[in-house]
Amino acid sequence: MVESTTLYDQIGVLFSETLNIEVPSTETDLVDAGVLDSLAFVELLLHLERTFGLKVSTDSLEIDNFRSIARIADFITSRNGWNGHHKM
Repeated sequence: MVESTTLYDQIGVLFSETLNIEVPSTETDLVDAGVLDSLAFVELLLHLERTFGLKVSTDSLEIDNFRSIARIADFITSRNGWNGHHKM
């Protein structure tokens, strides 16, 4: 059985199961909280590209786009190549 999950849930699962990072809420500032260091950021980008079929260019690497799960979700939905049907 395939369960429908929200984009926030999918990103949260990516953090917890793939990056082994527990994020308290979708609004937690990942940078200020020290959750997202440079190594974790690179790993996050790699998994976002694989999971959601994104192509993240250096032009779009604005740290504010990745400060929280909510902002990451906004970034994903704003990308032309994402159609909302990718599954984790």
